[in-house]
Amino acid sequence: MAKLVAIYKTPDDVEAFEKHYFETHIPLAKKMPGFRKYEVSERPISVVAGPDDVFLIGTVYFDDLEALQKAFASPEGRVCAADRKVFAPDDTGV
Repeated sequence: MAKLVAIYKTPDDVEAFEKHYFETHIPLAKKMPGFRKYEVSERPISVVAGPDDVFLIGTVYFDDLEALQKAFASPEGRVCAADRKVFAPDDTGV
């Protein structure tokens, strides 16, 4: 089993983030070829070191690393990756 773990910081607009994440982003992720399951961990999330502004952790599972790589290289995977930039841009603003 291979998995991708996404850690999201506390958003400025929690309600908008949650609406987009649960109604748009997760359904996009579930369309990727080879998708097996999706787990979401929400607050409280304890961190041992580093910033403590972790809001949500999303984990998507595939059979193996090759399946994960193929999924994110697929058209569905590219759409899902681009969607992340819409609701959760990284520190570079992307």
